[in-house]
Amino acid sequence: MPLKPEVTVAAVAEVNGRFLCVEERIRSQLVFNQPAGHVEDGETLLEALAREVREETAWAFAPESLLGIYLWRNPASGRSTLRFAFTGKVSDHQPTQPLDRGIVRTHWLSYAELQEREPRLRSPLVLRCVDDYLTGRRLPLDAVACLDLNTAVRVRAVSL
Repeated sequence: MPLKPEVTVAAVAEVNGRFLCVEERIRSQLVFNQPAGHVEDGETLLEALAREVREETAWAFAPESLLGIYLWRNPASGRSTLRFAFTGKVSDHQPTQPLDRGIVRTHWLSYAELQEREPRLRSPLVLRCVDDYLTGRRLPLDAVACLDLNTAVRVRAVSL
């Protein structure tokens, strides 16, 4: 069976030892996740990231670095996810903005509070990203800043 992962982006934002998280309803279950979502057709990774964070949390997100690229297969569904996780800062909170469908509320959780919620995390990637963040892992944004389908097609056509 060929691997066909869903491409997603996620934001790791930390303020005073607390991480921005969303509590969301997925198939009747309440789970916790970083602000994250799918890259839509025509978006770069960074455009998708800014849109998802704003829609899910009402915060603007300014990415500072690539945290990592993670491939995970959900054992229950068999679906694969290719997650591009970024670190950065939030600002310009719009508290009256309605949150994206399925998002119940946002939280600022400590690492210990995330660990306590481990059975309710959307995937193991939530803690893995925070662990990588806490170890100081940071990669330059330019590694993926302009990565999109149209750019890849132009680059490949030129090199032939």
